[in-house]
Amino acid sequence: MDLSWSEADSAFRDEVRQFLADRLTPEIRRAGRLMTSVYSDHEASLAWQAVLHERGWAAPAWPVEYGGCDWTLTQHYIFSRESQLAGAPSLSPMGIRMVAHAIIKFGTTAQKDFYLPRILTGEVFFCQGYSEPEAGSDLAALTMAAVHDGDHLVCTGSKIWTTHATEANWMFALVRTSRTGKKQQGITFLLIDMTSPGIEIRPLVMTSGEEVQSQVFFDEVRVPKANVLGTIDDGWTVAKYLLEFERGGDATAPALQVMAENIAAVAAEQPGPGGGVLIDDAAFSRKLADARIRTEVLEILEHRVLAALAGGGHPGAASSMLKVISTELSQTLTELAMEAAGPRGRAYQPHAACPGGPIAEFEPPADGYVTGEPWQAVAPLRYFNDRAGSIYAGSNEIQRNILAKAELGL
Repeated sequence: MDLSWSEADSAFRDEVRQFLADRLTPEIRRAGRLMTSVYSDHEASLAWQAVLHERGWAAPAWPVEYGGCDWTLTQHYIFSRESQLAGAPSLSPMGIRMVAHAIIKFGTTAQKDFYLPRILTGEVFFCQGYSEPEAGSDLAALTMAAVHDGDHLVCTGSKIWTTHATEANWMFALVRTSRTGKKQQGITFLLIDMTSPGIEIRPLVMTSGEEVQSQVFFDEVRVPKANVLGTIDDGWTVAKYLLEFERGGDATAPALQVMAENIAAVAAEQPGPGGGVLIDDAAFSRKLADARIRTEVLEILEHRVLAALAGGGHPGAASSMLKVISTELSQTLTELAMEAAGPRGRAYQPHAACPGGPIAEFEPPADGYVTGEPWQAVAPLRYFNDRAGSIYAGSNEIQRNILAKAELGL
């Protein structure tokens, strides 16, 4: 794999840098730099998506005929890294990065024509209806019922840990349409209009105080069968394909590399335990060096996945490996950020950050006072949010089982 910059690559990098310098407003840039999780402020994210869509860069990994970019592997990497360096906020992955790929592969012409252009503009904003109170990592244990009634499926049950359910106007969900055969059978992949009668959303308060996720209740919600993606009772096939994009197929290494670089920069100024600065502490610098090496390993693995995507393939079991490595590495880095933040990182001051959702029962100081620097206020919020990283999108224990079976034959 040749990772050296060509003259064309350097020109593209300069083009991306100029675009980011011209179009990233101070407000949008602030939202990116002060994110408290993998989710940026909703309004800032949509505003940045509109800018990217105008340029034709909102969904570069899509096929060109649907609005993607005919970029090389190197160009994908350059765009991702430069965006992180510039402080651009992340876009919600549910539509662009996840369900859109399933729609492209399994959708009808009518479904592609309706959803894909509206996902690009943000007019259609998806949330994911997978997990249930008794079906998380063992997703095939889901029980939310979808009963046949003419041209409709009538859905009753609940979904939990649904990110951005309060903002979304559509949900892609797995529902139980049959209870015969293996538990992976009889599951249907369904696109649900969130304005349908019978839907109730109850926000959940996370340990960070943010209300990014919710539990969603369905009471005899009628969904047209025309909203089935793929075929009825074979939604597991669609879900397995989509999960590969949830757990891999996008570059996370650049963001983690930027995080590690920022930690190194602040540690060069923060006091250490034995006098001097923190970066000179052997224990801290050793942990940071190890994390930076792991980001380089992750980067190479992501290049391999992106190369497979560019060649018309899909991530396969490698997506499970990326999910494990990236989430555990992110947890390590947030721990190091907390260590670098010191005592001022222990104060709860979300008003200094740009959280991914509303903050429950918090009244900021009237004068907006912040103890320390904004990054020190972000550190504990990011730390608490990242504790869930090894659980969401399929727990890391499950991912290791997948790898053992798919790659080692165990």
